[in-house]
Amino acid sequence: MSTVAVEHARHQWEEGHRKVQSYSTDRALFLHLHAQVNAVVDELNRRVGQTFTLVELADAYQRSDRWLHEVLGPGAHLATVQDAAFYLYARGALDYKP
Repeated sequence: MSTVAVEHARHQWEEGHRKVQSYSTDRALFLHLHAQVNAVVDELNRRVGQTFTLVELADAYQRSDRWLHEVLGPGAHLATVQDAAFYLYARGALDYKP
């Protein structure tokens, strides 16, 4: 995977995180989204592990549509939750730089 592809994925993840944060004024929705983000982060921990690079995480992102519905079920904010979870998880990458 190219550096450009990883940076593009990181941009998408950041946008998802911002979007989840933008719902903070709707407490019920925000808490629901936050719980979904946590569920995806837990699944990433199982699938990717604790030692990974951003390239490995971006590869997992490309494949995550296969299991995301199993973890979250159907939902209107699926892509946003997915991106926000990957944004948070990326901070643990060996090569993470803000």
